Amino acid sequence: MRDPVKLTLTFFLLFAACSVFGWVYEMVFYRIDRGRFIKRGQGIGPWLPIYGFGGLGLALLTWGRVLSPLPVFLLSVIGSGILEFAAGWALYTFCGGLRLWDYNTEIWNWGNIGGYVCARSVLIFGVFGLVLYYGMIPMVRDLVEGAGSALFLPALVLALLLLADMGYAYLVRPLRGGGWKN
Repeated sequence: MRDPVKLTLTFFLLFAACSVFGWVYEMVFYRIDRGRFIKRGQGIGPWLPIYGFGGLGLALLTWGRVLSPLPVFLLSVIGSGILEFAAGWALYTFCGGLRLWDYNTEIWNWGNIGGYVCARSVLIFGVFGLVLYYGMIPMVRDLVEGAGSALFLPALVLALLLLADMGYAYLVRPLRGGGWKN
């Protein structure tokens, strides 16, 4: 894929799909962990942007490469571990102690490092990386190739919704005194 518009559209749709996939995963996990559904995320919509950034990072690292499952799994494990630790530490350090996740309080938290990252999470993200590389990336790439410009308007609407939701959750609500939800 050499068309920059199609490539941008593909990467945005991967970001959105991974953000929604992450939200669904967390809703299911916390249902198991806490015995009830807990709304995850800062925004109103069903997405968690950190999963979008993680998925986008893996897509960019592997784009156009033919890899066997082991390197994809290892890239996913190491990349997600670095992303989780860095984002968790930065949020805690620079946002007044904000903890959007804390593995200290969850089940199956072996290999826990400061509550920011644990072995269970990065191993699951390694499996998700395989799903992304072998399933979602080819599916979204084929969708964009087949539908082309017909996807532009729906993707633009989705992008505006996502940006508005993130803007409200991370900028407007904290500035209005509502703080961040923990």
